[in-house]
Amino acid sequence: MSSKIKIKKVTNKADLQKVFAIREEVFIGEQSCPPEEEWEFEDESIHFLATVDEQPAGATRWRKTDNGYKLERFSVLQHFRGRGVAQALVQAVLDDLPTDANYIYLNGQVQAMRLYQKFGFEKTGPEFMEAGIRHYRMVKR
Repeated sequence: MSSKIKIKKVTNKADLQKVFAIREEVFIGEQSCPPEEEWEFEDESIHFLATVDEQPAGATRWRKTDNGYKLERFSVLQHFRGRGVAQALVQAVLDDLPTDANYIYLNGQVQAMRLYQKFGFEKTGPEFMEAGIRHYRMVKR
């Protein structure tokens, strides 16, 4: 039986609360990220909610920074991993960026780098720690 993945841009508070609950479970609960580092830039970000068979499954966001367009907070609930949710989130965010977005980047966790590389992101610079997790800056080519 196949699952139906849907990605939608968040336009209401109810969906935003689902996004925040997913991020809290993944980043604060599973990865022990400090809460004060998780909740920043919310008002200036464009948020997305992934559902699998209409159940909240994943979240992400993008925002414009002084450097360009930054993709952030890719998170998929544990029991939905391995079903293509992360790939669908990356594609939805890339599709949503303005057509003039010429510098697109993210800070990719080491264990997720292969996912981002499939979408044309390349690591730049040295490995660094963010919220106690190993990352690389990655730029879309």
